[in-house]
Amino acid sequence: MSQRERKVESGIRTSWLAVALLLLTGCRFGSSDEAVVYVALDREFSEPHFFDFEEVTGVTIAPKYDTEANKTVGLTAALLAEKERPRCDVFWNNEVLNTLRLEKAGLLDAYIPPNAEDFPQEFRSPDGTWYGFASRARVLLVNTDLVKEEDFPTSIQDLVDPKWKGQCGFAKPLFGTTATHAAVLFSVWEADKAEAFFTQLKENGRMFPGNKQVAVAVGSGQIAFGWTDTDDAKGELRSGAPVAIVYPDQAEGELGTLFIPNTLAILRGCPHPEAARKLVDFLLQPQVETALAAGPSAQIPLNAKVAAPASIETPQTKRAMQVDFRAAADKWDEAASYLTPLFLTQ
Repeated sequence: MSQRERKVESGIRTSWLAVALLLLTGCRFGSSDEAVVYVALDREFSEPHFFDFEEVTGVTIAPKYDTEANKTVGLTAALLAEKERPRCDVFWNNEVLNTLRLEKAGLLDAYIPPNAEDFPQEFRSPDGTWYGFASRARVLLVNTDLVKEEDFPTSIQDLVDPKWKGQCGFAKPLFGTTATHAAVLFSVWEADKAEAFFTQLKENGRMFPGNKQVAVAVGSGQIAFGWTDTDDAKGELRSGAPVAIVYPDQAEGELGTLFIPNTLAILRGCPHPEAARKLVDFLLQPQVETALAAGPSAQIPLNAKVAAPASIETPQTKRAMQVDFRAAADKWDEAASYLTPLFLTQ
């Protein structure tokens, strides 16, 4: 073998060694400059904040999104399956109960951000394992061409009133905020009352895959009113659809309107803990909630230092349902065991 051939062979061996080292080190290579985030909030609303974070910190965000209909439950299932070898650093959930399920399973790490005290106690973990911010309200969206103002529904109980049979809609209560709302109702009502409500709901209303589809059905006149979230309801308002938002159960003695926060949590044993803490610090800053409130999702600020736009109702301007989210999370399995056979095949 000539000297030139020996040099070429040596170079090839060196190149393959470099590749092998990269494969062996895997995600640890450059790990301080990356954060893996599982995201249940719609991509169009969350992604701009990742871009801002990357620009400010130099840390790259690797997001994992899931489908519209089952994203919260799907991402939670993935995190539970990865318990022994976590791949995710931060879970940005668009609700709270599945975050609490992860906490109960011991998957969340404790961290106290510098501004933790800016958030109400009822919307954050006392142990520092999760933080709620940028909430949404569970509302009734009404088509004003089909329903006169004096006839507007005012309570979630109107969803099971026979006079609205076939004219109201709801999202499948096995995923997302509708599943969260169901578990909350199982925690504030007796089981018999909650079961009766959802049995009647199935008979009385029309089921849609998700809250967005409910809102669109109201806006297009397919149904007279629907049970949905404020972000999807506001979307129909912006589109010019003939709709109005009703914050339900505001009368004395009624439940009040349920406000559901987004939540942030760091996974225990995550691959990039330093980057995860930086991201949580960034997303809990006032400017993020301000932007989410002013943007198309119209998220409701929870940070005491953020003023909501005049067009956004908050737990201070509407009667809010008083919820023990931990108690509701404890009812998740009970609610799911009743609702799954009831709604899975519809």
